[in-house]
Amino acid sequence: MYPSLYYLFNDLFGIKIGFLKMFQMFGCMVAISFLLASYVLSKELKRKEKDGLLHTFTEKVMIGKGASITELIEAFVIAFIIGFKGLYIAMNFSDFLNDTQGYLLSTKGNLIAGIALGGVYTYLRYREKEKNKLPEPKLIDKEVHPYELVGNITLLAAAGGLVGAKLFDGLENYKDFFADPAKELFSFSGLTVYGGLIVGSITVLYYAKKKGLQLLHLMDSAGPAMLIAYSVGRIGCQLAGDGDWGITNAAPKPHWMSFLPDWMWAFNYPHNVNNVGNFIPGCVDDVQNHCYALAAPVFPTPFYETVSCAILFFIMWSLRKRIKVAGVMFCIYLAVNGLERFFIELIRVNVKYNIFGTEITQAQIIAPLFFLVGVFGIYYLTKKAKANEQIAP
Repeated sequence: MYPSLYYLFNDLFGIKIGFLKMFQMFGCMVAISFLLASYVLSKELKRKEKDGLLHTFTEKVMIGKGASITELIEAFVIAFIIGFKGLYIAMNFSDFLNDTQGYLLSTKGNLIAGIALGGVYTYLRYREKEKNKLPEPKLIDKEVHPYELVGNITLLAAAGGLVGAKLFDGLENYKDFFADPAKELFSFSGLTVYGGLIVGSITVLYYAKKKGLQLLHLMDSAGPAMLIAYSVGRIGCQLAGDGDWGITNAAPKPHWMSFLPDWMWAFNYPHNVNNVGNFIPGCVDDVQNHCYALAAPVFPTPFYETVSCAILFFIMWSLRKRIKVAGVMFCIYLAVNGLERFFIELIRVNVKYNIFGTEITQAQIIAPLFFLVGVFGIYYLTKKAKANEQIAP
């Protein structure tokens, strides 16, 4: 396993690059997944605009206005945090590399550096605004293409997704949350995918509606993007060994998988980032003591999800130009997402609820709802489109 890029480079090239310890594998793959999703979404929005399905819009933009108090406060706060943390980390860089998350989330920092950098940056921001100030600020109409909003959409999806992932994780692991709320809220571990997907989607749709975008076409464009993002994100889970693995798999590898590596069937995740399992004899780790492997091999469910969602992405990508009814593509995404997640939960380790004597996970409650909404949406939207065709002269 590769808890951080440090391990990956050390294993592949035999070199130890200290600063790579701060780049956690899961976080890096999530970042890549968002960038890839942004690219796919932008590409699809451009195609829909070219085909006349999406249109540009105008929004009022104020130019020539001086810096407001709010802007200056925001500039100071951002620069203060960077200075407050930056100098402190630079002075304790070795310890920071070994406990990146702990240093970032702690209240430790250099107050003088924070105030100094905050003051300098605020002044520069003020001077920049004054330089472009007009005697009389004015509103102008600016033409905006839908794909130009992808950056904002991505940031909102990430922020809303993080809040939703932590919220749903708190509901799923409520005992841990109430035992130590601060730790659970500010820890990067414990992120529930469906929570992130639901809250992130609501956040983006609210923003898109305020901007006047055609929501169904935006949602259609986002379906394939979310699938490929999820696929790539699960690579991070697999490489880091972050606990999103399956149940114990003691069964022999099927004959039809004989040509594949053994780890694709059962894997014990050596050197996993959570330090779960038994100590590996003779292991010497000079970073964070990642010297543990699971006592029994398990199903590598993150790998299965990476493969299945990549396949589903390519299928949806090939269908996107053939499906003419707005909203159907997104409904297909909901249906296949629900199916994939429901069945993977059958062999995945997760917290289970006891409902009417049946043990079921949070994802197994939500996944069928996704599937049913998707199937109903396909039926309803298709039927409505046919009815409109019959009515049209």
